[in-house]
This record gives sequence, structure tokens and C-alpha cells, in this order.
Amino acid sequence: MAYAPKHRDFYDADSHVMELPNFIIDYADEKFKKLIPPVNYKASLVTDQEVEEIIENGGKHTKEHVDAQIALGDNLIAESKEIQALGAFDRVDRSKAMDLLGFKKQLVFATHSVVTPFRDLRGKAKYVTENSSNISLELRYGATRAHNRAMADFCSEDTRLMGVGVVPLHDPELAMTELEFAIKAGLEAIWIPHYACGDRSPGHLALDPFWEKLSAAGIPFLMHVGGSPLQLDKSWNDNGKPPSKDWMGGGENVRAKDMVVMHQGPETFLSMMVLDGVFERHPKLRGASVELGAGWVPEMLGRLDYVVKTWSRVDKNLSDIKRLPSQQLIEQMAFTPFAHENVGSLISISDSNLYLFSSDYPHVEGTRDPIGKFEKTLLNNTVLEKDLFYSENFLRIFPDARV
Repeated sequence: MAYAPKHRDFYDADSHVMELPNFIIDYADEKFKKLIPPVNYKASLVTDQEVEEIIENGGKHTKEHVDAQIALGDNLIAESKEIQALGAFDRVDRSKAMDLLGFKKQLVFATHSVVTPFRDLRGKAKYVTENSSNISLELRYGATRAHNRAMADFCSEDTRLMGVGVVPLHDPELAMTELEFAIKAGLEAIWIPHYACGDRSPGHLALDPFWEKLSAAGIPFLMHVGGSPLQLDKSWNDNGKPPSKDWMGGGENVRAKDMVVMHQGPETFLSMMVLDGVFERHPKLRGASVELGAGWVPEMLGRLDYVVKTWSRVDKNLSDIKRLPSQQLIEQMAFTPFAHENVGSLISISDSNLYLFSSDYPHVEGTRDPIGKFEKTLLNNTVLEKDLFYSENFLRIFPDARV
């Protein structure tokens, strides 16, 4: 018996591969193999000992471990987490996990291997390795190519797995080259960093060919946690008190202050796209904001409508915006709420077309029962609204995914 109830279809907008140390190094061109750092688990729940045991077993879980995970049945999502999860890093085992989860399709993101492609070197940004405070464009895009090869391979044997490629926007021409490679490799969405890559707005005209290529190919762009630095600048935490711990009890992951402003990155990014006319120029472009919450979305819609209406009187750059910003985003975007957010309430104050179901498998943040948590907030919603949340909004963004 599968976890997802059979009475409706479930399309999962967020899941992950838990990379072993050389996940992208093994797929890198020879000249980059020694320059791309192996996966660092310091900011995660994964221990080096766990990884060593897996490596010693040939990069696989033991048969006994796999059998024990399969025996969990429809309780898999509650008990099978992080690198010990069924199919965390093994594509054959991932198909077994999909059988037990019961989702029609599942987007698959990296967990640890976007540091080099996405590293933010502006100001006091956090994505700086211990070995270097800089990264060349050649290495950034070399690591991008390696990631996309690895992800395409991981998702190659099960059509339910929709591989998410990565493309940094620091150099428009190189971004186009890697986008074309990712599309040819069969990746079905493109994760982009949600900060001002190359010190330019995502709405810069130099990036128009990139957005147009996505539109023409029917490939959505995605934002996801990790697409900009997880942590605030150190100055915001300088309060004269002992350092704050992150949610896992350490100091390398998301802390309380980081969490309360996490929405600012994606909100800023999307707002710039709207105000710079990207969605107006590319009405077929589709995208989604994943694992960044959704409680901020209704206010953003109203604020953008107000700003465009008011400032278009004096700002010629806004005069070409004919559709309301809220209409643009309702038609062209979707957002995954956190499991603790009230989806029913969000629908009631905004639009039922905006929100997507996600499990975050096998991360613990996805909770032991994401469907159950969402259902508790959807008690007063219609069957149609639930269908939109669990499947139809996903299929609006990914129309070719319907099965």
C-alpha cells in the first residue's frame, strides 16, 4: 500500500537526492575534477560516519537496510529520512521508494551540490569555501555542467522522476549554453539562483534570450531554498549575546533570524522580474518557488499591483505592463507552502491556482506526514481546490507531466 491516497492524484513539487561526496566530481570534465570540492555535510543532519559506511559498501545501502526500508510500506515517508532513506542516492532504490510513496511525478533537486554553481561572492556573502574566496566563471559553469550530467543520470531510469537542472545567471552567454545542454540532457526544470547574479537584475535585457528559450522549450524555471545564501550577514547577528544555534542545534544551517527573512530573496527576485517586464514579454514562461514558503505571496501580489498602478504615472519603464502583476503571477507562477502553513487560509485570501503540494522527501523538514498536515488546513475547501493544490497547479506549470 502506498502513502498517497488512491482517491486523488498527487504530484510532488519537491524532493531531493542526498549526494555522496563525489556526486558531481565524477561527472565533471577532467580539468575541473580537482577544483570542485566534495560534498560537505557540516551543515546537515548527515554524519561523516554514515557516509563512510555507505562508501565502504560500494556506494550503496546494504541489502538488509534496503529490505528494512521497503518493509516500512506506507510509513516510509515518516521513518525513512536523509541519507539513510530509501533511494536517497541510488536511482534503482528511488524507484522502489516511488512505488511506496505513490506520487505520480516528483521533482528531484540536489541537496548539497549547488554550492559551486550558485556561490554568491557579493559583499559578505556566505557561499565562500574555506580554500578560496573567489571562483572563476569557467569553474562555476564547469560545476554546473557536471551537476546536470549527474542529475540527468540519476533520473534516467524512471519517468516519474523529473530531474531539475541548475543554471547560474552570472554570464548570459554561458547560461544559454548550459541551458541548452540541460534541455538536451532531458532535465525538465531549471533551478536558478534567486539573487542579482552578475550584479544585474533577472529582468536585464541581456537575459531575455534565456527566458525566451525556457518559454519556447516549455521548461519552467525554479527557485529553491539554497539558491541564495541561507544565512544573514553576520552583522545582523551581532547583538552582544552568545551565537544563535540553527534548527539542528549547530550553527551552519538556518537559524531563527534567517528563517523570518527567507522570503525576502524570492520576493525580491520575482518583483524585479515583474517590474522589469519579464512576464509581460514572455507570457508563456512558467516558474515556481519551492521550499521557500508561501505565506508571503498574498501580500506580494497586492503590493505589486499597487506599486505598478501608482508608479506607472511617473516611471516609463512600467508603462508597458498591461496585465496586473497579480494576474501575471497567478497565470505563470506557483508556490509550495511549508507544511506548517495554512494552505486553506492562503487560498481564501489569494487564489487557488497559486499553490503546490510538496513532500521534500527524504528531508526531515518535509515532516512525517505532509499530506496529513496539509489536509488539516483544507477541511473547508472544495474538492476542486484540493485537486488544484495536489495536482492541477503542478500540471499547469508542467503540462507534459500528466499521466
